[in-house]
Amino acid sequence: MAIIRPRLPDYHNIAITQEDADFGIPFLDEDIPFCLDPFLLFKSPSQQDNALHAGLINSFNYLGYLVNTGKEKIASEMLIRASECNEVGFGFSGTRQGLRIGPKTAANILSLFKVIPQIKQNGFVHLEEIQLYVDQIAKDRISDIVCTFLKSFLIDYTMDQCLKLGIPATDIDILNVYDLKANSFIDSEKVKLPTNPETQQPILLVPKRWLRRALWINCDDYVSGYYLKDVVKDETVAKNRIEILNFNRQNYDLVQVYVKEKEKIQADCKNDPLFQPIPILSAKRKFAAIKKLPTGKTDNADKIYEGLVCQLLASLLYPHLDFASEQVRTVSGVQIRDLIFYNSRSETFLEDIYKNYESLQLVFELKNVKNIERDHINQLNRYLANEFGKFGVLITRNDLPKAMFQNTIDLWSGHRRCIIALTDADLELMVNVYESKQRLPLEVVQK
Repeated sequence: MAIIRPRLPDYHNIAITQEDADFGIPFLDEDIPFCLDPFLLFKSPSQQDNALHAGLINSFNYLGYLVNTGKEKIASEMLIRASECNEVGFGFSGTRQGLRIGPKTAANILSLFKVIPQIKQNGFVHLEEIQLYVDQIAKDRISDIVCTFLKSFLIDYTMDQCLKLGIPATDIDILNVYDLKANSFIDSEKVKLPTNPETQQPILLVPKRWLRRALWINCDDYVSGYYLKDVVKDETVAKNRIEILNFNRQNYDLVQVYVKEKEKIQADCKNDPLFQPIPILSAKRKFAAIKKLPTGKTDNADKIYEGLVCQLLASLLYPHLDFASEQVRTVSGVQIRDLIFYNSRSETFLEDIYKNYESLQLVFELKNVKNIERDHINQLNRYLANEFGKFGVLITRNDLPKAMFQNTIDLWSGHRRCIIALTDADLELMVNVYESKQRLPLEVVQK
């Protein structure tokens, strides 16, 4: 099944939108550029989330106990094992495969339990604070450490979601599950989980209420929002990261002022949606820019048109269609950008498209031309196969000429393929509907 940017439910032909899913829907061949922010567990009204955060902090602080009782090698081995969690697929890898930290980085982290008296005595309250003391520790690394220590919970959560949605799961060995009672990692545990069909590796699902693009407590925010303003009181000073980290190690109490301030405004800390539609005003501005564009390629009008329509449709059709990809391919030496959407079948219309045209994904082809010609239709027609089924959409400026409209009728009559065209007038109607919220922009496509 050659799905563009395949996701776990799509591969198993399970219809669900990201809006309706309780978890971040994982891709099969790349990471999601999000992280699990432990602060969301800390500030959550859920006792379960609070307990998970407490268990996480206790587990990590146990490494400090090992360091300060002469068992630094064991602590280092545990931290290295915890530093990568490929099963969740968070970060920026194009292969869902990351690398663990090395012994040197592990030693730098564990040294905090020795060189900072307050951490030696009391441990951490927020795991994210590591970023403020150790170089080359970013949000994705913190997220992986959190996910590894919470892996036992994530296994149970994933099994429950698979059962609810009918996602196939199989008995498989999963590595490095932390045993909270024994304060150690289990080398391997056999559990029933979904797997990546390409790599056969287990997949863990994570509640989207815990996901953010950036951690609430992070080094960039600390430097720009606190260190330069309130500590050195000179926002023009050069920001040498290593110097700042060393300063932080020597001035733990000053760092805690920043941390306490972040705790005070925790009500502002919310999970980030995995897709954020553009505001109504932005949609209207983008369409206004489209209307002003000339047809053709003069001054890159075709590329500007493609970019504007892509941003517009991804928002107008959300949440009923999740945006999958902008495809850039070459046909006869000409670059063509196709917009691909996952067919969630969340509306009766979309379910009908799936049943009647076998479209697992919907393809929208963009043509900034005055008049659609036969080659344009034939080009989209050739694209309609496999996962795209027999339904396609041309996005163009004007109504189809009579002969080209007849061409689409002939494709229906002869091959039961449905090609429709959306024009500037249709896009304008979709934007108006988007603004009024009285109907769905998708209904314009249905019309």
